[in-house]
Amino acid sequence: MGKNTFTLTDNRDGKSFEYDIISGTRGPDVVDIRSFYKDSGMFTYDPGYTSTASCDSKITFIDGENSELRHRGYLIQDLAGKHSYLDVCYLLMRGRLPNEEESKGFDLEIRHRSFLHEAVIRIFDAMPDHAHPMATLGAATMSLATIYKDHLNLDDEDSFKEMRRRIIAKMPTMAAMAYRNSLGIPMIYPDVDRYFTENFLYMMRAYPGGKMKSLGNGLSEEIKQVEVDALDAIFTLHADHEQNASTTTVRAVGSTEAHPYVSIASGIAALWGSAHGGANEKVMDQLKLIGDVKNVPTYIAKAKDRNDPFRLMGFGHRVYKNRDPRAESLRGLQKKLKDELNLDSKLLDIAQAVEEAALADDYFKDRGLYPNIDFYSGVILTALKIPVEMFTPIFVIGRTVGWITQWSELKQDPTAKIARPRQLYTGK
Repeated sequence: MGKNTFTLTDNRDGKSFEYDIISGTRGPDVVDIRSFYKDSGMFTYDPGYTSTASCDSKITFIDGENSELRHRGYLIQDLAGKHSYLDVCYLLMRGRLPNEEESKGFDLEIRHRSFLHEAVIRIFDAMPDHAHPMATLGAATMSLATIYKDHLNLDDEDSFKEMRRRIIAKMPTMAAMAYRNSLGIPMIYPDVDRYFTENFLYMMRAYPGGKMKSLGNGLSEEIKQVEVDALDAIFTLHADHEQNASTTTVRAVGSTEAHPYVSIASGIAALWGSAHGGANEKVMDQLKLIGDVKNVPTYIAKAKDRNDPFRLMGFGHRVYKNRDPRAESLRGLQKKLKDELNLDSKLLDIAQAVEEAALADDYFKDRGLYPNIDFYSGVILTALKIPVEMFTPIFVIGRTVGWITQWSELKQDPTAKIARPRQLYTGK
């Protein structure tokens, strides 16, 4: 028996099978069972892949027990709000933060790549008014594969970089246009004089001709820097999160040799679910259901009642068994927004009352049910006047860099194979 091996014994006949133990930089060791079926004639059974490592990655690390999230070795607390979202994009794709010159150059390139081919814009015209922005955003992303079909040479480094930067640059434009299409109002084109995040807010809010909403007395609803900073931090906090459902989907579709933008479109579809990216919409629905601060104790009691189907949305996490480090960043951001924008929102008050009640209750603390990123992001986006139907598209904007970086890593892995899980058949 080898020192760094793991032995499985079939107690039916006493046969043993030995497998190598692989140690990563951080996290649990991994048993390499790639030959298990060949050796034993059996499959392993792991619904939801909760104990299965599907790939080798150098991008993001999560320690759920200790509330730790790192991108390329950097703690998320040292990135969100301290480096621009575009600098974090550079970090994820290139493995290091840019210097000042590289940062400016990357920013400038993203600004000029933010415009859409007119054929993509015509796709929005074909969609009905009031369509959910996630549906039209997915369709628009898929359509990019019809336009940029000849830029897939992975051996050409410049072409490869161009492919990745293009999708990052165009996603906010497509998201904003998907929103405006849902309202049946004219599209706003990007403004190259504006930074990535400010540009998105501009395309969401502006009137034709680039004018901002008039507030009377010669004033207009100009975009405030605190709003840009807040949304930029939210984009960073959503940038990547290891092998979650949508990222796993992007990798699985990418493993079939599908176009990279088709893979990203598949990630958008996976993210839309209420158990994934749509969770913050559910948080807002629940805050509206609670309706008033005085009703919070009643709903806290309902959440603790095993016989009551009510569950408190935005608390607990599949990976984090303690606090969600992203939520901790958003918690401070929420307070800053409330103070600097002089917010007096009923939903903010309800959310604060829910948070305080849950954090003071041993029922939630004993079960590790702390507020997660969805609890705070929905409240903050509401404070930024972002409509609920745009919460998940904003998640898409932030996560696009993670998806395309994960796709790139898959393509550069010489051992990668087409994704093909097996099954336990229990039918006739």
